[in-house]
This record gives sequence, C-alpha cells and structure tokens, in this order.
Amino acid sequence: MKSLLRLANLDFLPTNTSAALLILRIWVGASMFFFHGMGKLSKFSELSASFHDPFGVGHTMSLVMALCGELLGSVLLVLGLFTRLGATLGVITMATAFFTVHSAKLPPAEGHGEMAFIYLAIYATLVVAGAGRYSLDAKLHLGK
Repeated sequence: MKSLLRLANLDFLPTNTSAALLILRIWVGASMFFFHGMGKLSKFSELSASFHDPFGVGHTMSLVMALCGELLGSVLLVLGLFTRLGATLGVITMATAFFTVHSAKLPPAEGHGEMAFIYLAIYATLVVAGAGRYSLDAKLHLGK
C-alpha cells in the first residue's frame, strides 16, 4: 500500500521549486511575448485606432500600455530580471483584459476571458513567489 501511495503521489520524483519557477517563467513569458505581444506589435498601426481604452487615455496609449505588459513584462520574466515587476505588469494587463475587455466572463459565456483569467492567476503567483534561484534576480541579489 505504501508503494502504491508513493507511486500515486509521484514521490520518487525530485522536487525543486526554483526549477519549477524557471519553467513557469519561461513558458508563460515566451507564450505571452510570441502569441499575444508580437501579434499586437505587428498590427500596431491597425489596432491603435480602435484598441480598447478602459482608462480613457486614448486607443494608442492603451495599446502601448498593453504592449508593456505583454512584451516588456514577458522579457523580464524569461530573464528572471526584476521578475516581480514583470509579473506585476502582467497582472495589470491581464486584470484589465479580463475585467474590462471580457467583462469578467468565463466559459461558456460568449467572448469569455478564460485565457486572461489563467494568465492573471499565473502572474499573481509569480508576484508572490518571485523568480526563484535560477534567475538574474538571484544572481544579482535583487530578490529573495
């Protein structure tokens, strides 16, 4: 019975929180950068005229703010440099997208914001957890 529980819990695998944070940072940062940020950047002139403007700062400025979260924040995450700042940019961007663009709708609602909701949870986790040992933050003694 004990070996069955060990197998079910995968206790035979080593645990390494810093390695897990490294994987999470790179995976999420690269995904956001390439699948979302670069798409907006490549269509900047088209999007800037009609991009969602929840703060009343203008369509172009709202797009620039979203790009800061999606591109700059992502680069910081991948590098593990000022990770909590990068994750905070992501939190702001994804919270804005989820609550204003998608009206906090989750599936099965039409026009739901499931992806923004999931990214928001990941970014919030990284704000709390930080970069971990395998990061420039740790190397430069910039965080815990």
